[in-house]
Amino acid sequence: MFHKEGAKIIFIALFVTVTIALLADNFIPSATLKIIVQLVALAFLVLILQFFRNPKRIVQATDHNIIAPVDGKVVVIEEVYEPEYFKDKRLQVSIFMSPINVHVTRYAVNGLVKFSKYHPGKYLVAWHPKASEENERTTVVIENVLFGEILYRQIAGALARRIVNYAQEGMQVIQGTDAGFIKFGSRVDLFLPLGTEVNVKLGEKAIGGKTIIATKA
Repeated sequence: MFHKEGAKIIFIALFVTVTIALLADNFIPSATLKIIVQLVALAFLVLILQFFRNPKRIVQATDHNIIAPVDGKVVVIEEVYEPEYFKDKRLQVSIFMSPINVHVTRYAVNGLVKFSKYHPGKYLVAWHPKASEENERTTVVIENVLFGEILYRQIAGALARRIVNYAQEGMQVIQGTDAGFIKFGSRVDLFLPLGTEVNVKLGEKAIGGKTIIATKA
């Protein structure tokens, strides 16, 4: 199953792959070189298909958990000052996605979208300290009945050139459902209330819609 945001790119990649394969078959006399060119073209198509894959994940939505919004590696767990919306200290949990990770963004909690804003910007590598302030990004705040306001930020990386965000102010969203997509490398930051009990550790692999980031009774 592939994400709808990849439809155009997948079609183009398929067309390019088939074209290269046919041209190689007709114009490259060397059998070995022909096979190499065709395999490279096929590998390119496989990489595109892998990037836009959208595995179906069954989520039992609950207000007691905050789940990982994306697949990737937990690279930050620390108290920071959040300057855009809260303008006070929050607990930041960041997940870095490599190009081989699933890049679907899922809602981490149930609730009401209180804030949703897109920011154009640079394309620094996603783990750069200033990426969350200077890169292309979106900021979304969801109000949950148990956790209160939770902010997540989609951040483009050096390869990413488009962030897709479905959250609009006033929407009621369901935990685990599709919140958007970031094309070709990125990071997602979660900003949680201070004192939130975090269940993940630095370096841990998170699975979007599956890994429990934090809990509350």
